[in-house]
Amino acid sequence: MADKVIKASENDFEEEVINAEIPVLVDFWAPWCGPCKAVAPVLDEIANEYQNKVKVVKVNVDDNQNLAQEYQVTSIPNIIFFKEGEQVEQQVGFASKDGLMSKIDSIT
Repeated sequence: MADKVIKASENDFEEEVINAEIPVLVDFWAPWCGPCKAVAPVLDEIANEYQNKVKVVKVNVDDNQNLAQEYQVTSIPNIIFFKEGEQVEQQVGFASKDGLMSKIDSIT
């Protein structure tokens, strides 16, 4: 995982995501999930390319079940886009870099 990708938990989710000053892409994932592993390098690239424009945060659903439940994450990977603390977009399942960038561009 790239240094630019932030690991968040129930303890710091509000600080890292809800109170963020820039849009946030939150990847709800688990270590045993194949498609989650496939999308991880794409998220690393996005974190590097969109540095200071979009924050990329990963939340392990096994370790943070309350957050997964709160955001109705029933399938992973599940990428939720937040802007000004509000959920504005969502991508369930694997997504291409172009697909994710298109969603990011629509909210920034």
